[in-house]
Amino acid sequence: MNGGSSQPAVVARDLTRTFGPFVAVDRVSFEVRPGEIFGFLGSNGAGKTTTIRMLCGLLAPSSGSASVLGFDVATQAAEIKRRIGYMSQRFSLYNDLTVEENLRFWGGAYGLFGAEMAGRAEWAVVTADLEHSRRALVRSLPGGYRQRLALVAALLHEPPIVFLDEPTGGVDPEARRRFWDLIDELAAAGKTVFVTTHYMDEAERCHRVALMHAGRLLALDSVPDLKSVFPQGTVVEVTCGRPAQAMARLEELPGVVEVALFGERLHVVLGNPAVGASLARSLDAVGCENATVRAISPSLEDVFIHVIARAEGEAA
Repeated sequence: MNGGSSQPAVVARDLTRTFGPFVAVDRVSFEVRPGEIFGFLGSNGAGKTTTIRMLCGLLAPSSGSASVLGFDVATQAAEIKRRIGYMSQRFSLYNDLTVEENLRFWGGAYGLFGAEMAGRAEWAVVTADLEHSRRALVRSLPGGYRQRLALVAALLHEPPIVFLDEPTGGVDPEARRRFWDLIDELAAAGKTVFVTTHYMDEAERCHRVALMHAGRLLALDSVPDLKSVFPQGTVVEVTCGRPAQAMARLEELPGVVEVALFGERLHVVLGNPAVGASLARSLDAVGCENATVRAISPSLEDVFIHVIARAEGEAA
């Protein structure tokens, strides 16, 4: 991560957006460092897209404040738009144009012409691995290549920060992995990357992650520090033949804080590691025989479930 500048790339203070009585983003505050891959993690409807649209100057805040590269989102939106790259959740390129035609169109929109445009277009097709598809219609490209083309199109004017809103939605896991390799390269080159996602494996690759739920920012830290919310040995995995019945039983036991179903396995958060020794016996007593219990390292999904449960418990 590039630490060459002390000024934050993004600052939000009590940023809020309402639509009538509905609060889409509720007093969100954070800072993004230069050269950082900053992840906004949350399910659909969490407020991620609304936040990113406010930061890009596309939607006015209802209250609170935010700045991007030192410019105020409420009063200097035009300055922000000239200096950022933005890849929207909805695919934004023209399917009936070729790869090269799309790049020329977007380059012109960013004020690139002549030799400068030619140089940046060449960089784009090489970076997106599209040298052999320059004259192909965008509609003919596989989904992963379309997403990579959209990313390099947003970077043609070499912005210091790029906002990516659910950039890998609808593409296969291998395409997602290659897309994120490109994000890593951007950050290594000093670009700031602000990315929204609901994929836990993508969030794992961010330098820091903000966990969003129901418009609120519930936690913000590096992935290792987020996971440290669980003391050593307090997250265990339970495997048995009747997981739904086992889940109901485990939720009744003293010392069990949370239980979540992961496929046919259960992740159980314990108040004390010593509780784990009795879980198998308790399950056997209700017909869930041959259960296995083993301590595991918590996943980011465990953290997400935990902070949501804690927030909902505090609100009750």
